[in-house]
Amino acid sequence: MRWVKIDIPLPEEDFVKMIKIDGKKLCLVKHQHKLHALENNCPHASGLLSAGWCKNGNIICPIHRYEYNLETGKGLPGQNDYVEVYPIEEQEDGVYIGLPEGFWKRLFS
Repeated sequence: MRWVKIDIPLPEEDFVKMIKIDGKKLCLVKHQHKLHALENNCPHASGLLSAGWCKNGNIICPIHRYEYNLETGKGLPGQNDYVEVYPIEEQEDGVYIGLPEGFWKRLFS
């Protein structure tokens, strides 16, 4: 896992926004004072989760209202899908998101 620092100002209040890290677009969410990072595209219809909103600990896709848990990425029962969730660490010098290394890089490292 490679940790990448978020170099954008983060508001104090809750938010949902798209960020770009190493060419990868992620959905960054602050919900009830806790940060979450998820893949930005809904697997159902590729809606941008960063254009959605939060309710009851879930991010809601703006296209068909599919919901994904902010902690686990799992969809609601019956959806049978999920979104990738990325770990976040808040350190003294900023906020970091953990990005997985590619398969081939792990294999030959």
